[in-house]
Amino acid sequence: MQLAIGLLIPFLGTTLGSAMVFFMKNKMNIKFEKLLLGFAAGVMLAASIWSLILPSINMVEEQGKVGWIPASIGFLLGIIFLLILDCLIPHLHLESNKPEGVKSKLQKTTMMLFAVTLHNIPEGMAAGVIFSGAIIGNTGVTIVGAFVLVIGLAIQNFPEGAIISMPLKSEGISKTKAFFYGTLSGVVEPIGAIITILLTNTVISILPYLLSFAAGAMIYVVVEELIPESQNGEHSNIGTIGVSLGFVIMMILDIALK
Repeated sequence: MQLAIGLLIPFLGTTLGSAMVFFMKNKMNIKFEKLLLGFAAGVMLAASIWSLILPSINMVEEQGKVGWIPASIGFLLGIIFLLILDCLIPHLHLESNKPEGVKSKLQKTTMMLFAVTLHNIPEGMAAGVIFSGAIIGNTGVTIVGAFVLVIGLAIQNFPEGAIISMPLKSEGISKTKAFFYGTLSGVVEPIGAIITILLTNTVISILPYLLSFAAGAMIYVVVEELIPESQNGEHSNIGTIGVSLGFVIMMILDIALK
């Protein structure tokens, strides 16, 4: 029961954020959008460090081995994995008219949806691997720590849900459809989490690698997409403030609640 609730918490954050399309008029204020993008980036940065990389290192060191080796390998593999997906999946970022990934004839709204879905893949993996560590036991990862991570992911998913549903409405899509598409972008998280749990339980020894792998994938999204989007154009300082707030809040959650 705890596992099911934990895996659905980040998805709930996306759903609630997408629901903002029913309460906000016209296009989202650009300053507010930059603040939310920066905030999401800050949360993901802190979660990658305190919830994923450090537990990976500690887990290996407790076994008397060199902790930075699995952490480094997993991290780089996570970066490469997202880099490959970024090059293959056709998607379109906010405030951009140039699609990325393989060429396709998909609609603009579909590619915008794919862009946010791409963000959510590493988050689903992070939730899955952290709960795997808690379920296995003797890994240094607790169920409390797992819930701290998914709560942090839900917090940063809230603005991401709003950021995808509002532009979709601006493209002429109805509020109901924009909400549905925004919510749909978060479905990949529980699916990715379940796949990761099954993989980890099959080969327990790879848990430290998967923790840092998820961190690398999340950092890729932060550096490649969230921070550049929050810094693009005017009012870049607002995006920086958002990063700072998100980082500090997630750091406090991770340290104080464990």
